[in-house]
Amino acid sequence: MDFKEQVAVITGGARGIGKAIAGAFAKKGVNLVIADISLEQARDTSVEIERLGVKAMPVKLDVSRSDEVAKIFEHISKEFGKIDILINNAGVTRDSLIMRMKEEDWDTVISVNLKSVFLCSKEAIKIMVKQKYGRIINIASVVAFMGNPGQANYSASKAGIVGLTKTIAKEYASRGITANAVAPGFITTAMTDALPENVKDEMKKAIPSGKFGMPEDVANAVVFLASERAGYITGQVLHVNGGMYM
Repeated sequence: MDFKEQVAVITGGARGIGKAIAGAFAKKGVNLVIADISLEQARDTSVEIERLGVKAMPVKLDVSRSDEVAKIFEHISKEFGKIDILINNAGVTRDSLIMRMKEEDWDTVISVNLKSVFLCSKEAIKIMVKQKYGRIINIASVVAFMGNPGQANYSASKAGIVGLTKTIAKEYASRGITANAVAPGFITTAMTDALPENVKDEMKKAIPSGKFGMPEDVANAVVFLASERAGYITGQVLHVNGGMYM
């Protein structure tokens, strides 16, 4: 997989799955923009990434604000001259049963998880159309397909990402732009590490492989979809869940 000094923008790229994706791309020679709500964490991750021999630019970005997104993407375009790959990874949770869920928690999750994909993709596509090339990869979730008690907002946002991905794919395939989604299952992160062992054991029973995935498992799928090898794949969802959903 030769990425030839390509440029990738990763939202929520400072930690967790986003950071793993950044590291996987860096090992392939891809220059990176680490966009995150925390500039400090974006800077720390960028320092780590640059040790792999690529350029990594940290930017503070609230992906739910259209003015910020437009400004940052213009800055990226001026700095690098192009954007080859966009990874829409930023996301939050505000869990609660529907009857108890606050409207503001619904709105926050939809804005950060779903509206952000629209805003960032819109700006990236403006650049990619001129290049006649681009890869957009959106991070969905297994709960988009299965649902999950207490996560009506999160499940809806991730299901929305799937529909949006397919629409982008149909609108821009003729322009050399592919759009796909990766839907992780239970992945080992700081959030799952904090769960009690008995809870984790119960969760693993729902996974045929009997274990949680690693952030690198998601990163490997993303790198493949961004490569030339996946040039004829668009509008698809790649499930990374150990068999939890088939």
